[in-house]
Amino acid sequence: MTSLDDNLTSDSVHSKDDIRALPFEFRGDGTEYFKIWIVNVLLTIATLGIYSAWAKVRNNRYFYSNTFVDGSSFSYLAQPMQILKSRIIAVLVLIALIVISALAPTLSVLLFIVLYLSFPFIFMKARAFQLRHTSYKNIQFRFKGDYAGAFSVIFLWPVLGLISLGILYPMAILKFNKYVVENSSYGTTTFKFSATYKDYLTIFICAIGLGLATAILVALLGLGLPSLAPIVVIIMYLVIFVYIVTSTTNLFYSASTLSEHGFTCDMKIAEYAKVLCINFFLIVVTLGLYLPAAKVRIAKYTASCLTLNAKGSLDDFAAAEQENVSAFGEQFGEVMDFGG
Repeated sequence: MTSLDDNLTSDSVHSKDDIRALPFEFRGDGTEYFKIWIVNVLLTIATLGIYSAWAKVRNNRYFYSNTFVDGSSFSYLAQPMQILKSRIIAVLVLIALIVISALAPTLSVLLFIVLYLSFPFIFMKARAFQLRHTSYKNIQFRFKGDYAGAFSVIFLWPVLGLISLGILYPMAILKFNKYVVENSSYGTTTFKFSATYKDYLTIFICAIGLGLATAILVALLGLGLPSLAPIVVIIMYLVIFVYIVTSTTNLFYSASTLSEHGFTCDMKIAEYAKVLCINFFLIVVTLGLYLPAAKVRIAKYTASCLTLNAKGSLDDFAAAEQENVSAFGEQFGEVMDFGG
């Protein structure tokens, strides 16, 4: 009996430590979403933009509720009135700035500087709003970034990247992603981000190499077939764009972890380029009516490339959340939420 108990215990521990690959899946349908989208557009126009808050909630709820992992979907919890109040405040601030600019130009400069410096704060609040109203298995996400960190990744590091002639630009992207990921949490558990400057530098060196190859190819074609040069430029710069997007996206998810759980993302250059080209062609041909189906196509492809590598049960998060629920009792003024 002891031997049997030991074996059961060993099997239990082994099962908990096994890594399960849980693929993400988007189950939405282009035709289904088109009905939501067209109603949103028409009602937004008919209400002079007021319905846009409800449209945003309907759109987000559709995409969240159709994104599944481990048999459960995400939920979007925000209410339209929360977003509408934020948008009304934003419009009133804009009107006030326009009026002040007309009446007191000198004062308006000062106010625009204040508004400019408030962007990091707005970014923080928008991110906090988005995550706080996103849940998975009845557990909400959180964001706890501070102004100093937001200021550095929005203003300081991009400027350093510029004055360093691009050498520090990969570091700027690294700092931004690290700030976003490591200030985010799922319930009580904070995400971690392990990417390095070398990882991003490698991506940008390869992108520069593709750019140089484009320049050489265009120069050679200019000698013999100058008419083909513009086409080659468009194709090669599309390749560079797709390469940067797929490489940075793969790195972003693969470097992110949640406790012992990790992620992998395997976006392919050719596949992603195919999705973009098909979307672009059909949007043009349909005069924009394919746009909702295009969004669904992108969501399906992105989800199909993403996998959660779960080590143990995901239900452990629920237990931890119940034990620490009092730690998340902060009350935020809805007026200060920039979720729109």
